[in-house]
Amino acid sequence: MIDTTYRSAAAEIMDDFEMEGDILRDALDKIASINTLLGGNKVTLDGVKQLLSDEVAGKNIKIVDIGCGNGDMLRTLADFANRKKLNFELEGIDANAFTISHAQTLSLKYNTISYNTADIFDPLTLAVPCDIILCTLTLHHFQDDELLKLLKKFTEKARLGIVINDLHRSKLAYYLFRAICFLFRLNDMSREDGLISILRGFKRGDLKMYSKKLQLKKFSIHWRWAFRYQWIIRTK
Repeated sequence: MIDTTYRSAAAEIMDDFEMEGDILRDALDKIASINTLLGGNKVTLDGVKQLLSDEVAGKNIKIVDIGCGNGDMLRTLADFANRKKLNFELEGIDANAFTISHAQTLSLKYNTISYNTADIFDPLTLAVPCDIILCTLTLHHFQDDELLKLLKKFTEKARLGIVINDLHRSKLAYYLFRAICFLFRLNDMSREDGLISILRGFKRGDLKMYSKKLQLKKFSIHWRWAFRYQWIIRTK
């Protein structure tokens, strides 16, 4: 039986920032496809809409996606901005150079998206403030002390706020993902990393505890399908 009482400290294969090749490319694309199919991108997009609700129409908005993967969330935002005639400047940051290269290839027709290979803990990363910071399926890759350090930095750099969309740590999610692995024919790395990701995910109590430690004043935590938490932190 799987114990989800506490967050797992197990490492994921994808945490190796030197990794590259077809296996990684396939994993990135499958993760993006499953995330889109299960409505994951809508969770992040909804958070962005909430943070923009009081903004003046026509204003330039800079959004930075931390751990951007193959860039699918940024392309979703670019398409949304195009439909709504919004002025978005979008930047994706990832520590893996191969991942960034793949995202750039998939985003060639999007002139509002740029990418940057960078260590998010580097003081020079996010040196220039932005309006919104996104973390979609990224925060669970860090241990508690690391993510608290990152979130403190994000609250200082994001003018409007932060949208976090990450996994709910639960036994049901764990066993349902095993079924998804079979249906989508996920490769070994995607299967193993996906299961570890769920065990490194969060419960509502974790997010409340982080909010208290960070002394956040304005935030909301909501459970969303499929087994996600949407944590919106307002900094304005």
